[in-house]
Amino acid sequence: MAKHTLKLEDDFDFDLIGLCSHHSDYRLCWALNEYLELELRKSDEPYMVSGKKGEIISSHSFYEWIDEENMANYFLIKNKNNSQYLIPEKAQIDYFLVIQESGIVEIDDFLTRMKEISSILTAFIFDPHDLKSSNKLIF
Repeated sequence: MAKHTLKLEDDFDFDLIGLCSHHSDYRLCWALNEYLELELRKSDEPYMVSGKKGEIISSHSFYEWIDEENMANYFLIKNKNNSQYLIPEKAQIDYFLVIQESGIVEIDDFLTRMKEISSILTAFIFDPHDLKSSNKLIF
């Protein structure tokens, strides 16, 4: 009997920005909302990362905004919780901003505006395909 293997590729249909900030998550979220006119709100549930057997490995602070008018979704996730990282290969990044959108957001202009916020030390655009752990960012 022939053996068939099904290979699935992850669909990374989102923009990913890494943020470095010494501020707490709620203060950073407030600054993003104020300066970029977002409406990020803390989720009722933390962002949970599951292991291969379904066990919870870590949970991370999680803010979200579903912008129905522009058909865009924004998610701010803290990278480190205790000693666990959401994306361990980018341990120097404090937060990740995931933007799922339909082309409304001009990511380079958005990044430039973010860097002007005093709460943000620096910000980087990442290609999710280049990160081993990016499958943890699929919603």
